[in-house]
Amino acid sequence: MTAKLLILDDDHDILLMLKSIFAGEDYELLLESDSEGALKRVISDRPNVAIMDISLPQKSGIEVLKEAKKIDPGLAVIMATGYKTTQNAIEAMKYGAFDYVTKPFDMTKLKGAVKKALECNLLSRKVRYTRERPQVEEDLTEDLMIGSSPEMIEIWKMVGTVADSDATVLIQGESGTGKELLARAIYNNSRRKNRPFLAVNCAALPEALLESELFGHEKGAFTDAHSRRIGKFEQCNGGTIFLDEIGEMSQANQGKFLRVLENQEFERVGGNETIKVDVRVIAATNRSLITNVKEKTFRMDLYYRLRVVNFFLPPLRDRAEDIPLLVDLFVKKFSKKYGKNIKAVAPETMAMLMTHPWEGNIRELKNVINSATVFCRGDILIPGDFESFLTAKAGFKEVDLEAAGDDYYEVFWSMLEPVFDGICQKNKGAIYESVNMGLEKALIHMAMEKSNNNQVFAAKLLGISRNTLRDRLERYRIGAAD
Repeated sequence: MTAKLLILDDDHDILLMLKSIFAGEDYELLLESDSEGALKRVISDRPNVAIMDISLPQKSGIEVLKEAKKIDPGLAVIMATGYKTTQNAIEAMKYGAFDYVTKPFDMTKLKGAVKKALECNLLSRKVRYTRERPQVEEDLTEDLMIGSSPEMIEIWKMVGTVADSDATVLIQGESGTGKELLARAIYNNSRRKNRPFLAVNCAALPEALLESELFGHEKGAFTDAHSRRIGKFEQCNGGTIFLDEIGEMSQANQGKFLRVLENQEFERVGGNETIKVDVRVIAATNRSLITNVKEKTFRMDLYYRLRVVNFFLPPLRDRAEDIPLLVDLFVKKFSKKYGKNIKAVAPETMAMLMTHPWEGNIRELKNVINSATVFCRGDILIPGDFESFLTAKAGFKEVDLEAAGDDYYEVFWSMLEPVFDGICQKNKGAIYESVNMGLEKALIHMAMEKSNNNQVFAAKLLGISRNTLRDRLERYRIGAAD
């Protein structure tokens, strides 16, 4: 029996091209240029495989995909698009597409995808016909994390495949690659998207404070525990928790966390009551957990329990073709923020950004675009708008914090040296006071953020009294002192 291949595209030239490509293959070709005609073909001809364009005039290819899968769940659909967007890839895989390909087509890869789709269809097909129309679903929230490189397209496809499951997810990648944004993309495309999403940085809090932050504590459990506190797992019941820098968690907390993963239960610090929860866990790390396992600083059973689904986010230097997309996004974002009217990025500027190593990945690129937008005097970003920031970064020396011990002289020297002349010119005679105030404000602000604006935790993290902290919060107008 000859396999049937349905091709839906409103571009007649593409239909003719694909017809000629697959004419020599052993397929019965069904060519359609409108969505309703394609859906009728699904009902009447029962094709094995379909190639569908996402951008169609009557209704989107995603809508056609959903209706086609309602009619025949066994149909293997390959979605095609010339617009490489995050959400297209996620939605296509989420609603049952077999694969997602981009135009212009790589014909060898397309033929391979069709062959694999046909094998899948013949192995797993279950006959079921229905003329029911699916309910129109609300548009999903667009995630700020973008990328159309082959590496990122594979990640978006994987997000669409796993988002609706409750499987634990481990995201690995260098600092600044967007691990939390990926976690939010998974959450925003899951059935838990209307429930809480809470993020905790495991490296930002001491062991005892992290335990209380995650699991809560009872009144009197320790000094300053003046009342019962509900932890993040309890607050997040029914939702998703994101644990960043999971490799920094102590062995004691790892054991308690493993119990939550296995049984969805725990006790508050200082308490005996067993708390039952329903929480999906997404964890992230910029370290090699398998190395930590070998060094016996991370539990092997926890490692394997975490990586049910494993993502690896490539560094920006390995997907340079995404840089123009990110630059465009950040230029629009910061132009609007600062009331600028930046219309474009000069070609020589883009060439410079494309070849920069970006050790800090997307976070570094975002901050550089932010600064350049502030200093841009015209409506086009030119290399001169970036020179001081990229030069400062190039002059920054990596510092071994372990070797530095409690003396952060080298750390601050390496930070100040590239920008010191500029600070001198700007502050003329008030450098000492300005830099000290800036450092103190940054420390206070960062400690509050890392402690989720909990003044008790922030004061302990800084090693100062709460009264001193409240004074600095008021002095620097950070948040609202309660």
